[in-house]
Amino acid sequence: SVEFEYGDADGYAAELSELYSYTEEPEFTINRKCFEEDFQTQVQGKRWPELDLAQQKAYVMRLLDGLEVVNRDKRLKAARAVLYLAQGVFGECDVEAEVLHWSRHNNFLLFQMGTFSAFLELLNMEIDNSQACSSALRKPAISLADSTELRVLLSVMYLMVENIRVEAEADLPEWKSSRETFRTELSFPVHSEEPFALLLFTMVAKFCSGHAPHFPMKKVLLLLWKVLLFTLGGFEALQAMKTKKREELGLPPLPEDSIQVVRRMRAASPPTYTIELLDQQSSKRGHRSRRVRPLVKQDSLDIYNERDPFKNDEAGVDEEENDDVDSGIEGELDLMERDAIIQAGPAQRPPIERVSFPKGLPWAPKVRQKDIEHFLEASRNKFIGFTLGQDTDTLVGLPQPIHESVKTLKQHKYVSISDVQIKNEEELEKCPMSLGEEEVQETPCEMLYRAMLYNLPQYMIALLKILLAAAPTSKAKTDSINILADVLPEEMPITVLQSMKLGVDVNRHKEIIVKSISASLLLLLKHFKLNHIYQFEYVSQHLVFANCIPLILKFFNQNIMSYITAKNSISVLDYPHCTVHELPELTAESLEAGDNNQFCWRNLFSCINLLRLLNKLTKWKHSRTMMLVVFKSAPILKRALKVKQAMMQLYVLKLLKIQTKYLGRQWRKSNMKTMSAIYQKVRHRMNDDWAYGNDIDARPWDFQAEECTLRANIEAFNSRRYDKSQDSEFAPVDNCLQSVLGQPLELPEDFHYSYELWLEREVFSQPIRWEELLHYQ
Repeated sequence: SVEFEYGDADGYAAELSELYSYTEEPEFTINRKCFEEDFQTQVQGKRWPELDLAQQKAYVMRLLDGLEVVNRDKRLKAARAVLYLAQGVFGECDVEAEVLHWSRHNNFLLFQMGTFSAFLELLNMEIDNSQACSSALRKPAISLADSTELRVLLSVMYLMVENIRVEAEADLPEWKSSRETFRTELSFPVHSEEPFALLLFTMVAKFCSGHAPHFPMKKVLLLLWKVLLFTLGGFEALQAMKTKKREELGLPPLPEDSIQVVRRMRAASPPTYTIELLDQQSSKRGHRSRRVRPLVKQDSLDIYNERDPFKNDEAGVDEEENDDVDSGIEGELDLMERDAIIQAGPAQRPPIERVSFPKGLPWAPKVRQKDIEHFLEASRNKFIGFTLGQDTDTLVGLPQPIHESVKTLKQHKYVSISDVQIKNEEELEKCPMSLGEEEVQETPCEMLYRAMLYNLPQYMIALLKILLAAAPTSKAKTDSINILADVLPEEMPITVLQSMKLGVDVNRHKEIIVKSISASLLLLLKHFKLNHIYQFEYVSQHLVFANCIPLILKFFNQNIMSYITAKNSISVLDYPHCTVHELPELTAESLEAGDNNQFCWRNLFSCINLLRLLNKLTKWKHSRTMMLVVFKSAPILKRALKVKQAMMQLYVLKLLKIQTKYLGRQWRKSNMKTMSAIYQKVRHRMNDDWAYGNDIDARPWDFQAEECTLRANIEAFNSRRYDKSQDSEFAPVDNCLQSVLGQPLELPEDFHYSYELWLEREVFSQPIRWEELLHYQ
């Protein structure tokens, strides 16, 4: 199985190295040169590490002054000198650890001196630089040179966010306070009207609209992801916030910590056929029993004649089968096979004492209030002939087994934060006057949603467009956006070696884009869901309308094993290695070899994020589950089970579980190993008839109506909480003609173009019926 630990992000050095393309490597030297030229004029005969803190601060202040000069080239030189400091003054270091130490020290220093706000001003200037936009639009091919200033600014900002975000035990007390100050600055804007993340979303939307093709998208997306991670909080912070919020709402604590359960889970490795197993085990004892075979065959085991979804087609099947037997099949035998072995009888019992069976299921079962109501409705209809609506306490006239069932269901009843929020929303809609204004906490998440609200559909479409362009399954189309502007060199490669290097760079570039978008979308959905369910539903619905579900399925419709084991990296060119070591001569062999890791962390991380995203979009939504069925996702998802990583398998199995009832009996019959894995790994809902498909939910409901109802609820929520101006039905009516006509009215930009036409159509060509005035007297 794959030794992979899922987390908020990869290791510190890996996250810093992914900021740079390999084609940017010569720029490290340029940054160093800009710094040293200036530094030598100010501080003769000293090195940066030899200065005390006061001298370092004084020098940084001088550099920041250089950012305010009118001359564009001088500004760029000063910015490059700051970037060299942020990169860890590698010219003064001998080992990688030293570079990372100075990078961290310098970034805290730069932040304390106000560098981030200075760079934010420069970034705003560059975004609005119409000259750069128009020259990029005129060019037939855009390269690194078109985004030089933007790349320098975004790199400094990224290095500051990433270094300050990552906590370390040795952090100084002032560093800890700087971290909190920085988080607050990014979340609650002081000078501007919106959080910093919104500026980055605007850059993404502007890039996708085609108005700014030179924007370095990889750096923007990486910075966006890290800003969201820093301001909103990672997965463990989210779990703590969820626990706290449940306490505040008076809900019982969570049955388990889902992060820990998933970490303890082992990758499924389904068994070899029972017949082979018994043959192999009895042959180990030196003889083979003839009585075993007929007894095993009496159980219909044809259901296992499916292709093994967890195994790689390409190689090593025989070895894997032997491993399974030797390791006692890791408890993955299912009940049917267990019966078959037991039936082998005591006379020739194979040595099965080494087979370990699952010690119970990993998740506590959950039951919703709706499930208890459905169960009682069906029971009352059956035994007493009428129902009592939502009453779940009256059990008069029902037999004792039903009483026991209801008791068990209530023991496992789970009320989510979303259920409470939906109920509160219904009450606020019903009684807006008596319940008064809702108190909304000004959290970073709330601020971000309010800022994003009106352009949120464009932001989601833009992110999905870039994700589509970066997916390995995408074909290069003329109408798709060019995401390679910040990786292609000015002069295209002329040798085979240069082409190979650029090929690796382009693939790595796309992988990093997929990683940052998938992580950003997942963070947004999880935080919005905790903040308010309808914020989550609003984002989800726009993702679904923008074809996110088929896009993710298209992404997985590839050889996922080769994607996860891809070696699109050249370790000698990675930062910080390339800054302190002499670069060896690159050869075709060294490029093909890549690194010696068993798998690519970022690609496995991306795959898990996209699967989690798909789960978030489809959970409890029959219409979207039907989309999974219609797009024939089952075989695509089954292929993804080949990756022996427990977390990835869990999310694939969840997606298969929600659609099994729609796939028909034949599918279930021929995929029993997958069904068995679902049973062992995915949480059970007590009334959920997922394995048989007799459930009422399997009927073809009007799915359009489901989405429309949801949309109406979302619009009502957004309108009530955010459209204060439309709250007019409860406002006093102004009856004075003069004050009504004197109110300032904002007219749309194109009003003066169509004004005369409007007058002609609506005023002059309409007959005036004066007699109607008499009716209003």
